[in-house]
Amino acid sequence: MKTWRRHTLSGYSWLMLVFLYLPIAILVLYSFNDSRINATWNGFTWKWYVSLFDNRQVMQALMNSLSIGVISSVLATVLGTAASLAIKHYSLRWRNVVNGLIYLPIVIPEIMMGLALLVLFSQVHMELGKWTLIMAHVTFSMPYVMVIVSARLADMGKELEEAAQDLGATPWGTLRHVTLPLIMPGIVAGFLMSFTLSLDDFIISFFVAGPNSTTLPLYIYGLVKRGVSPEVNALSTLLIASTVLLVIIAELFRRKDSKNGQIHF
Repeated sequence: MKTWRRHTLSGYSWLMLVFLYLPIAILVLYSFNDSRINATWNGFTWKWYVSLFDNRQVMQALMNSLSIGVISSVLATVLGTAASLAIKHYSLRWRNVVNGLIYLPIVIPEIMMGLALLVLFSQVHMELGKWTLIMAHVTFSMPYVMVIVSARLADMGKELEEAAQDLGATPWGTLRHVTLPLIMPGIVAGFLMSFTLSLDDFIISFFVAGPNSTTLPLYIYGLVKRGVSPEVNALSTLLIASTVLLVIIAELFRRKDSKNGQIHF
């Protein structure tokens, strides 16, 4: 009976994985199709990727996504790490409330957050463009950094910091030589996760983007409205590959054991 249940659950799990990833596999496959019609397969080709990199609008959208992603990820990582350190080291009266508010931007539907940010920017008469995109991306990615870094801080404990202070280290010296090296894998993982979120975001970017700040997801949406073409498949494939790679790297850094880290005094 137990064997039957195990095989049933295993088969159900594989069925769900096929259901989730088969459309992505088909999209990747047809990005190499020699025909512009996705319904027929006419052979293998790289020409859609070559034409993609020759497209000036695609390159502009790519540069917008990369610049917005890097700037917003750096800001989100710095602010999220600082907030995590503050929550850990300072006795806040409303600590439980603050911890709950951290998760609020994560669970709020993106369409509500995008609309709220659009109303905010319009109320302060701020022109929509790259900086509104950067601020919006910092808003929704910083909680992810805080969650990752806070988990790293919780695993680290307070013993090493207290030992450093007992040996005469200043608070800044303890932070620089003990705390930051130990939580660096979490910081890097938070940065990569926030960059991935920024690179993939469409809904919030759709609300707060300006006329000269089109990102890759927004550009793909504009292409899809005119019909799915091999260029869209190729661009989507590159975006999926970049996202998967960044998530894998972030997960590797997140799982890195603190005992493997080196602390330099």
